[in-house]
Order: sequence, then structure tokens, then C-alpha cells
Amino acid sequence: MKFRVVEKGNPGNPSAPKKKYANAVNAGKLGIKDFAKEIAGRSSLTRGDIENVLNNFIDELPTFLKLGLSVKLGEFGTLRLSPISEGVDADKEFTAANIKGVKVIFTPGIELKESLRDIRFEEEK
Repeated sequence: MKFRVVEKGNPGNPSAPKKKYANAVNAGKLGIKDFAKEIAGRSSLTRGDIENVLNNFIDELPTFLKLGLSVKLGEFGTLRLSPISEGVDADKEFTAANIKGVKVIFTPGIELKESLRDIRFEEEK
């Protein structure tokens, strides 16, 4: 995986000196059709079958997340929603209006984490 070094400030302390951090270099995008084609090469299913399953999964996932369910995808990991809200001083002051949105939290499974341990990094020149 390629990376480049970038300078970033501390959002919690804007006056603090900036530091250097690794930033991943995007090597491109892989679409559902491409992903399905790769999986089909390792399966008895066709690219169209796999693409259909992936599209149906994407269509149905929000339904389950909106119900407050965590969606466990085997050894791949788990998806869940987390609210984004403004802080208040007292419990009585908090209402649903303080919630400004949601973010999707992905927690990778142990097998996925372990399969990424041997990743090699290379600085982009």
C-alpha cells in the first residue's frame, strides 16, 4: 500500500505545532461489477448472480440499521449506526433535535484484521 507524508494540525488545539503523518494514497476505485467479476472467478456463481446479491444487500442494509440492529457479516465484520449529536449541560435539555445525523460504524472481524497484518507500506515518490 502506498502512502505519502502530510502535515496535519491538531483540531483540538489549533495553536499546537503541526506534525507529519502517513496518508494512504488511493490506488483507484473498484466498483460492484469489478468486485463481482473477481468473486465469480473463485465461485460457481456468475458475475450477474454475485452482482445481484451485492446490490440487494446494499438495498436492504439501511432497513436493518435504521431499526437499531447491528448487522454482523460473518468474519468480515459488523456494521451499526451511531448518532451524531450536540452536547448539552443537563439530561433534561437533550431532545431528539440535538441529533444532527448518523454515521456508520464498521468493526472489522478478527479474520479480516489478521489478514491485513502483513501489509507492506511504500512511500509514494
